[in-house]
Amino acid sequence: MARSVQQLFDLTGQSALVTGGSRGLGLQMAQALGEAGARVLLVARKADELAQAVAALQAQGIAASSIAADCAKDDDIARLAQAALAELGQVDILINNAGATWGAPAEDHPASAWDKVMDLNVRGYFLLAQAIAKGSMIARRSGSIINVASIAGLGGNPVGMKTIAYNTSKGAVLNFTRALAGEWGPYGIRVNAICPGFFKTKMASGIIAALGEDKMAAKAPLGRLGDDEDLKGLALLLASPAGKHITGQWMAVDGGVSALVGA
Repeated sequence: MARSVQQLFDLTGQSALVTGGSRGLGLQMAQALGEAGARVLLVARKADELAQAVAALQAQGIAASSIAADCAKDDDIARLAQAALAELGQVDILINNAGATWGAPAEDHPASAWDKVMDLNVRGYFLLAQAIAKGSMIARRSGSIINVASIAGLGGNPVGMKTIAYNTSKGAVLNFTRALAGEWGPYGIRVNAICPGFFKTKMASGIIAALGEDKMAAKAPLGRLGDDEDLKGLALLLASPAGKHITGQWMAVDGGVSALVGA
């Protein structure tokens, strides 16, 4: 008998690892998975911010814990994967969300800044997915990996935005997602990407302040920026059995901005 909708979206008994999970989009997605019954393990660099996020989730009745790690460093990723598997036993869902950006004209963009963005936004995604798949998902022939990309990975920027490394990294995340989905599909591992538009997060605060929230919202068909609920539904769909036949795909969550010609 086919499962009910409630059963398809139920994550009871599953464990999720969410990087960049101490605030913003990562915390929002972790909350969604936790509300659906998953045990969530948050990862970020700052232990104090992780402690606050874990306390907030636990106050809602969500089973949550954290590990402080820098997902731009190979040694930290190896340590994180080992600790996560030791604590959780298995990882059913991995959300690669930790990210960095750097604003500079392309002609003056520091090579060191380019490397910083690429190491976290692309290399870190690959190494952690590799470690978790080898340590848990491949043997069990099951798992869902969600890579957080961006609408910045779909094309160039409006005049005035100078984030060449960030855009390039997020474009790489999209094809990384497609390539990995094709290779790991036979293991029962699904790999998908979410492309957020502008959300009122700490990372986006500088651009929002410079360009103006009202002006940015006016360019979206829905007339607003993303809020603290807008990624929950898609994250849960891609993580849960409700999305069991979806892999190698991406979806923009941007109020319709990316649907516009010339956007």
